[in-house]
Amino acid sequence: MSLAELRGAGARMAPHWAAPAGPDPVRVSPASIHGVVVPAASARLIDATVEYGG
Repeated sequence: MSLAELRGAGARMAPHWAAPAGPDPVRVSPASIHGVVVPAASARLIDATVEYGG
């Protein structure tokens, strides 16, 4: 899947996601985030895009 396809899929799904009304969430330090697992294929896709780090 290309970045354009991924962005298109996200845009099509966005109307189905409900966003709660209220204050913005509190930001946390990246060092405080634990237990997030990213599939290797997804990490390679993001790493390969200029916008994100490749």
